[in-house]
Amino acid sequence: MSSSAPSVPAPAGTAGRGLALVAVAIVLTGLNLRTAVNSIGPVLEEIEQGLGLSSGLAGLLTSLPVLCFAALGFAGPPLSARFRDSHVLAGALLAMAAGLVLRSVAGSFALFVVGTVMAMTGGALGNVLLPGIVKRYFPGRTGLLVGAYSTALSVGAAVSSVATQPIADAVGEGGWRWALGVWAALALVAALPWLLVRPSPGASRATHTAVRLRTLLRSRLALALTVFFGLQAMQAYVIVGWSAQYLRDTGLSAATAGLLLGVNAVVAIPVNGVVPVLTGRARLQWPLLCFFMSCYVIGWVGLWTAPLAAPWLWMTMLGLGLGTFAMVLALLGLRARTPVTTAALSTVTQGWGYLIAGAGPLLVGVLRGATGGYDGMFVMLLAGVAALWVLGRVVTRDRFVDDEIAGLLPVGATGPREDQIEVAGAEAPVSSPVSRDGGSPRG
Repeated sequence: MSSSAPSVPAPAGTAGRGLALVAVAIVLTGLNLRTAVNSIGPVLEEIEQGLGLSSGLAGLLTSLPVLCFAALGFAGPPLSARFRDSHVLAGALLAMAAGLVLRSVAGSFALFVVGTVMAMTGGALGNVLLPGIVKRYFPGRTGLLVGAYSTALSVGAAVSSVATQPIADAVGEGGWRWALGVWAALALVAALPWLLVRPSPGASRATHTAVRLRTLLRSRLALALTVFFGLQAMQAYVIVGWSAQYLRDTGLSAATAGLLLGVNAVVAIPVNGVVPVLTGRARLQWPLLCFFMSCYVIGWVGLWTAPLAAPWLWMTMLGLGLGTFAMVLALLGLRARTPVTTAALSTVTQGWGYLIAGAGPLLVGVLRGATGGYDGMFVMLLAGVAALWVLGRVVTRDRFVDDEIAGLLPVGATGPREDQIEVAGAEAPVSSPVSRDGGSPRG
């Protein structure tokens, strides 16, 4: 069997303006994937005071978005099997906007939690559905589109990290509520293009093929990708949830700590734009991963041993290390042969991966409350980096999940037939002639 994934044509009847609209919708969705998460860290102390939270509950608050990503992400395939992807994402972004407003006016921890769960809907469903949608509509340009929405994600994360504290300060007393709720406007804007995306002509759910998610548990590569995703996400969400508070506790002002968190996110913008394209070159995957791991080590050790000596450098290095996120997103498409397998792999990897990641910020809060310091946080994170380095050897090998579970895949989900291929991402499949023009072997 060939070691290259088959080229998959875009859905029939989707061209020109239609593809441009889908691309715009994808990028705008990416812009919203982290605003609800990154806006918490800079005003965590104000939230603690405003809601009367303990350190343990604050830890739960920083873990809650990641746990929502895990739980809500598994709803992606059932929803997309019943409704169009565009409508699922539009609804998710509208729910996100409502949740952002709700948690900004919440007067109790319970109501804040409800608002947070609603706010995470857009990010959770966007996380798991976008890789399959990219594979479906842009099979020859997956690296470019993954890079585009990863960059948009970084922009949204950076802006929300940098702007949240200044917004709170400008408003004055209770300003943290405005700083959390303002991002609802961006979610509303992102929902609009999905409502305008038309269904693919000739699509029929009667012929829809799907990969059972539990089937992927038989794949060693899928399991390795899942743990890898979880551990790299843990690094990211500890940075987002606790680094600003840690810097404040070491003596920096709230504004400076928030700005440093923003620097961390800004550094990731060009990284996320370039890394998916570079990851498409098999020989560069392992060197890239080693570079990211080295950046993590320098950043964490620097923050631990000399936080005030060069905080800009340490946060910059951690921002470079976060290139692992864009890398693993690209690998989800490179390690699956078809859009339907990509969608299933994305759901399993991110669903269970975020569950692993959610333990990180929660443990930091518990350890901080028990010990009064952050030593436990740094030990946990550096151990995670070591595990990522080991798993990197597995996920950077040029293999495909489909090959490991070939006998368990449904008909139509294993790759192209002689005369046609069913393009089945998270939407109904569309039969299209097989491209024989020497297109991209990676799809």
